Amino acid sequence: MNYLVVLEVPIVLKNVGSRDDATNIAISTVGKKLKKVNLEYVKIEIGASQCPKCSGLFNSAFVVGKIGLVGIYLSMKVFTAENKTHAENIAKSAIGRALKDVPLKTFDITPIKR
Repeated sequence: MNYLVVLEVPIVLKNVGSRDDATNIAISTVGKKLKKVNLEYVKIEIGASQCPKCSGLFNSAFVVGKIGLVGIYLSMKVFTAENKTHAENIAKSAIGRALKDVPLKTFDITPIKR
């Protein structure tokens, strides 16, 4: 079976001036790390957080005292996996090689057709 696995990844950055800077630097940093291990096909998106007061969604990028925290979603298609758990393990293994020492949390696993 084929699956689309979406992993949630936190990226911590130093010396950033704004949320936009943090977002751009995080995407660039993750993209370079994925490219080093030939994972250019992994889709990179900024995560979404929900406001506790209004329930509206906003980009998961926060800056406090020039330290940035950006939540990123990484989407990867996994082909011919035995089941969802197998697809999750394949995605975490592949992406984990590129993003050493970064926690990977499964956000979503969806079956796809070829």
